Amino acid sequence: MKKKHSGPQIVAKLRQADVLIGQGKSVPEVCKEIEVSQQTYYRWRQKYGGMSPEMIKQLRLLQKENGRLRRVVADQALDMTILKEAAEGNF
Repeated sequence: MKKKHSGPQIVAKLRQADVLIGQGKSVPEVCKEIEVSQQTYYRWRQKYGGMSPEMIKQLRLLQKENGRLRRVVADQALDMTILKEAAEGNF
């Protein structure tokens, strides 16, 4: 069964894992305790390591804004291309 974790949940699990590793547990034991695979743990560690929940929320907002701005630029480029083609036909 696949679970979808939110950013703050991932950060919380990574912090819990850090505590358990600090207590001397091995990574496989920690992964069983936080209920994720080792692959998922290492992927999360690479992507979210050292982030706070607020930073993840900010990252998500910036990603949304970046996507919106890319669409705006693409629309403007398309409009400019259409206007250039229309201007070429007039001369």
